[in-house]
Amino acid sequence: MAEGNCTTVSEFILLGVTERPELQLPLFVFFLVVYIITVVGNLGMIILIRTDSQLHTPMYFFLSNLSIVDLCYSSNITPRMLANFILDDKAISFTGCAMQCYLFIALALSESFILAAMAYDRYVAICNPLLYASKMSRKVCIWLMAAPSLYSFLDAMTQTIFTFCLSFCGSNIINHFYCADPPLLKLACSDTHVKLTLMLISASFNLISSFTVILVSYLFILFAILQIRSTQGMSKAFSTCASHLTAVTLFYGTLFFMYIRKPSSHSLEQDKIVSVFYAVVIPMLNPLIYSLRNKEVKGALRRKTWIYGFLFSARTS
Repeated sequence: MAEGNCTTVSEFILLGVTERPELQLPLFVFFLVVYIITVVGNLGMIILIRTDSQLHTPMYFFLSNLSIVDLCYSSNITPRMLANFILDDKAISFTGCAMQCYLFIALALSESFILAAMAYDRYVAICNPLLYASKMSRKVCIWLMAAPSLYSFLDAMTQTIFTFCLSFCGSNIINHFYCADPPLLKLACSDTHVKLTLMLISASFNLISSFTVILVSYLFILFAILQIRSTQGMSKAFSTCASHLTAVTLFYGTLFFMYIRKPSSHSLEQDKIVSVFYAVVIPMLNPLIYSLRNKEVKGALRRKTWIYGFLFSARTS
């Protein structure tokens, strides 16, 4: 792209979730609580998995990385959103906006591929249990994390460069609570055809490829479970997938609702609500889903609680 097409805008204005003054403080308190739970929940999950030897398995390796992504994902957006609720200055620098957009795309893609890797892990565990140790070795797990993550950040960089080398010669007001491609493209004065085509190809490929891995994995898992004759065996197999299926349903259900529904006169406000859910709420829900519905995580929590309680009582006695 020619240098002359690059923007001269130095900052953007984020309007936020809502412009209604009476809702600013209640929403600030609500999302502050959500963010605190997100940070505590995901940090707790990371520390628990890293410090408990019984959780040093491929499944929890992916889960700890999912928690890292969720923590970064929420921290990229929520602090700025919280500041907009209580500060009059809603400006974000051009560089800050570009960085926020870049991290949002990269982390969203990373999360989708982690969920796909977790589905493949469950497929191997249920359908090929005797080969699980060799097929899901530490080297394989690292590659399943590293390769998609590298691709996600490179793809995000490409998308961000194409967005921020458009010309923004008019309004710099973004009717959203974070810097995202759709509202930014509405402000562009130059032709957005190339960027829109690239965004459509990228989004379609990434969404379809990751979701196909999940869908195919669970089709094989379902077929394998139906071969199990004992009710107890079927229940155990289903329970190992329940938490992951819940997380997948929330993440992809929100994305499909976002991009498949018909446009309407209220689409912008609906976009904000849906964006709040997958950018702020889902990162809070994931550690709760995996802790409340997982016996091994709850067992690790009890062990850590007992150890810390014992150490505390020994010090005070």
